[in-house]
This record gives sequence, C-alpha cells and structure tokens, in this order.
Amino acid sequence: MKNYRIGTTCVQGGYTPGNGEPRQIPIIQSTTFKYATSEEMGKLFDLEANGYFYSRLQNPTCDTVAAKICEMEGGSAAMLTSSGQSANFFSVFNLATCGDHVVASSAVYGGTFNLFAVTMAKMGIEFTFVAPDCTDEELEAAFRPNTKAVFGETIANPALRVLDIERFANAAHAHGVPLIIDNTFATPVNCRPFEWGADIVTHSTTKYMDGHGSAVGGCIVDSGKFDWMAHADKYPGLCTPDESYHGITYAERFGNEGAFITKATAQLMRDFGATPAPQSAFLLNLGLESLHVRMKQHCANGKAVAEFLKNNDKIAWVRYPDLEGDVDHALAEKYLPNGSCGVVSFGVKGGRKAAETFMKHLKIAAIETHVADARTCCLHPASATHRQMNDEQLIAAGVSPDLVRYSCGLEDANDLIEDLAQALNAID
Repeated sequence: MKNYRIGTTCVQGGYTPGNGEPRQIPIIQSTTFKYATSEEMGKLFDLEANGYFYSRLQNPTCDTVAAKICEMEGGSAAMLTSSGQSANFFSVFNLATCGDHVVASSAVYGGTFNLFAVTMAKMGIEFTFVAPDCTDEELEAAFRPNTKAVFGETIANPALRVLDIERFANAAHAHGVPLIIDNTFATPVNCRPFEWGADIVTHSTTKYMDGHGSAVGGCIVDSGKFDWMAHADKYPGLCTPDESYHGITYAERFGNEGAFITKATAQLMRDFGATPAPQSAFLLNLGLESLHVRMKQHCANGKAVAEFLKNNDKIAWVRYPDLEGDVDHALAEKYLPNGSCGVVSFGVKGGRKAAETFMKHLKIAAIETHVADARTCCLHPASATHRQMNDEQLIAAGVSPDLVRYSCGLEDANDLIEDLAQALNAID
C-alpha cells in the first residue's frame, strides 16, 4: 500500500484482497496449520521461511491487523499482543534483562508503574522514574552505563502530561538506547512518535483503537531506524547468536527493520504466550476503520467539557492539553496540533468525598475502569487503577487524591455538559 493519508490507511491499510477474495479480513480461527512435509515445517522453526505453524506465536488475522497499525504509525514491523500491559512488558523485556536499567517517565498509567516498579523489579530490572518536565540535568543524571531504554507516554494516563518526545529521544540516543513511547491516548491519528525520534511505539488497543469496549489487546510497532549492531554491546539478545534458534543473530539476519519484532515474536511470544485471539483482532480492525472519524469527535467533546469545567466554581482544577493555559499546551500544539484525546482530568472542590458524591449522581457517564470508549465513562484513579501507589508515588505520577478521570465518548457534548452540571449541583 502506498503512503496514503491516515484516514485511508485506517480503512484500507494492512490488507488488499485479490480477485475473488474476501473484502473483509478473514478470521483464521485455528490453533495449528497443516504442512505436507516435516522439512517445510522445520524451515519455519529455524526462521528460514515465512508462514504459520501455531497461533501462540503468530496468526494470519492478527498479523493483518498488526500490519495496518504498522502502516498507521509509519513503522517497519509490528505485532499484536493480548493486552497493552503485555505490549509494554514485551517492548522493555525484549531489550533489558536481569541487572539492566531503564529510565521511565513517572507520569505513566498506574498499571504500567506497577509492572515496572514491582513485577519487573523482581526480575532484576531497575527503573529510574523522572518527571516528564524534569530538567535536562535531571534527565541526564537518570542514565547509567547499564541503561537499555527510555519509556514514556505521549499523553499520560490519567495525569494528561504531554511528553516532550523529541527531547527524550535526543537524550536516549545520546546514550545509545531507544525511546519507547506508549501512544495509546493520542493514537497515530493525532501523533506519530516516530516522526519525533521515537524508536518503538506501543498501544493498548483496548482503548480508542477498538473504541467500543469489545476486546482487550495491545500492539508493538518498531520504527526500524534504531541501529542495533552499532550498540551491539548493549543488546546481546539482538546482536549475538540465539542458540534456541540454531545460532541466528536477529540484527544480522533481519536487519534494523525486522530484528526487534522477530525476536519479540520468536522468543517472548513463544515463551510467554500473550497471544491475542483472531476474533479479537477482527473486532479491533472494525474499530480501526472509523478511528480517524471518532477521534475528531472525542477531541471536540473533550475540549467542550474541559472548558465547561474550567469555568465551574465547584471545580478546583482542570487538566486538558488543548486548553489554553494548560501547563502542557505548548507541547500539545507541537505534537498534537489536531487535538489530543477525549479524556479530561479534574479535581472537585471538597476532595475525595465530594468527588464520590459527584460521580454517584452522573447519569450518562458510567463509573468504569475503562477509558477511551464510545460511551462516556469516569473513574477515581486513586481508588482504582492507582490504588497500589502511596501518596508520594501518586503525586509523582500526577495523580492527586481528588483527581477524577472523565473520558468523553461520542455522545452530544451538550448532554454531557448538562449531566456534569446536575451532578456537580448535587454536592453540598
């Protein structure tokens, strides 16, 4: 497929049917695939031929949808995973192992923070968290000789901090490591991190990409631009022979464009099996076909709601990058000129108790752990997604105890505002 604009890629990317073939991508709901000879199958196990033998590693439906997301991001290779969490885990663990170190933005999703600070710490990988607006000196001081990657979110969930991708990419590259960006909230419709120097992009496709709360999923996309062999001492997993595949060196055999995703598939998906179902991939593709249309409405609703809240005397503060005066408005204008997302974070005067009263009286917005859905939903993160964090960690992540995350769906903005108004009026 040629370099079409994002809307065309959303609809038609990744799959071009031949004469008499299905117009919609086929669902290959099969665990295994038949071969005529053992020699043919053996070539697949040796990574000497392309094809499928077991859906724990790869499946044609999943690969077709991954190819579409790869085109949308402007990458060289991609893979689907069973969730955004597994995508983030694979993206880091493909580079770092016991005794290694990673620099990460402190303003990340609570589940990602727990994955890094707790679970992966048990695996011997240490993380240093820096504020997204840290000084250049603070960012530089976070690096160590054993640092293997830098990780951040385009738009932090739920702090809504916009990462200065170019600055973090320059810092990462100065130390010979790649920048990994979770682009879930912006989606490639509103930001393509590779254009600003990022090397690897992840997504929780469960959010805007799916858009309808139908299927949990994730994706990893590689830019194909990071030169692994130039930093071979840092990445032996990519740059030295893998004995579990008869001595293949991924960076030599598959080049910068294919090494990262091939290793993540052949090793990590083989061993961890965080596999998406073909049916889930099919549902994800249905969501992708309308993503470019939906994001415009999500952003329009988000800005309208943010402006209403900003002028309401029962609201203590509002975070939304598209608002003039927002701390990251200048960064949003640089990286997100067409809009950020439909999520608005704010605090209700009166703290946690007032926030609970307010949320209890909402009629349209449902209290859910979900976000970035066609239906408006809201959450009190300190009581849910960030519940495991202490107050110090909450503040570092940009999540105050009074924060309410309000995800604007595709409903009429006037109805959302009227619902917010009546719920706020219920607070004593």
